Amino acid sequence: MSTSARLLRLLSLLQTPRDWTGTELAERLEVSPRTVRNDIERLRDLGYPVRATRGSIGGYRLIAGATLPPLLLEDDEAVALAVGLRTAAGGAVTGIEESSLRALAKLEQVLPVRLRHRVNALQSSTVLIDQRGGPTVDPGLLTELAGACRDHARLRFDYDDRTGTASQRRTEPHRLVNAGRRWYLVAWDTDREDWRTFRVDRIRPHVSAGPRFRPRALSDEDAAALVSRGIPAAARRYQARVTVLASAEAIAERIGPWVGPIEADGEDRCIVDVGADRLETMAAYLGTLGADFTVSGPPELTLLLETLAARYGRAAANLLPAQGST
Repeated sequence: MSTSARLLRLLSLLQTPRDWTGTELAERLEVSPRTVRNDIERLRDLGYPVRATRGSIGGYRLIAGATLPPLLLEDDEAVALAVGLRTAAGGAVTGIEESSLRALAKLEQVLPVRLRHRVNALQSSTVLIDQRGGPTVDPGLLTELAGACRDHARLRFDYDDRTGTASQRRTEPHRLVNAGRRWYLVAWDTDREDWRTFRVDRIRPHVSAGPRFRPRALSDEDAAALVSRGIPAAARRYQARVTVLASAEAIAERIGPWVGPIEADGEDRCIVDVGADRLETMAAYLGTLGADFTVSGPPELTLLLETLAARYGRAAANLLPAQGST
């Protein structure tokens, strides 16, 4: 193996997130430990910051440096990165589209033909719905929030809620959650002494970082559940108490927790307290229940359901007979 090929192989090993002993690297490269030490020095001369630690658990590890050196990617990693960059070009982070395209151009220029075919085949079989009309977030703000979550640094920021009401929030940031076209910050609100979720596109610039804090216990699953639940049904503009002729377990499989709480009322009946900011949304929720139900107000919802029932009845009456039927 030539020196250049050996250096590339050594660099590929060091880019895995672990410590390598000199003996392990020598065995992998089929050279002496002295050659490994010399090759490590060559990589350092090329700008790769390789840290060496002594002792029984010591070894070599590639660490972060002042500049970004070239990376070596396995075939599947290169394909995943190329597809991710193409997808990011239509993403929800403001300004990242152009950066993604520039990075993609550099990557595809050096991709082997076999990998370029794999990327093109996957991309040509994928449909991306353009949703640029939705809210976007500033990548700098997103990075700043992620850093605060990582460093356990308190944050103070101005926030506009769903009604447009402005407030200043003091938080202990925990996680960023991506839910489709939305980014949310899950944080402990120190004034309200409870967990809260904040839409990142509603956080105003000039976030102020404070001292560090001891993080509270909250799993990633619980953080995602907080975002999924969203605003309680009781806080929505319209509420309705719905009696459904199906078990609570069956209905829980059909609707998400953001629709409203479900309470068992017998073996094959349950109560759902539905909330929504629009009557049409509430009617759509009811249409997914898959069972008969009765609604106790509001009158506007009752009127809308009657209108929809008549509309669907006319549509059913005007259905063309299926081919082959008599």
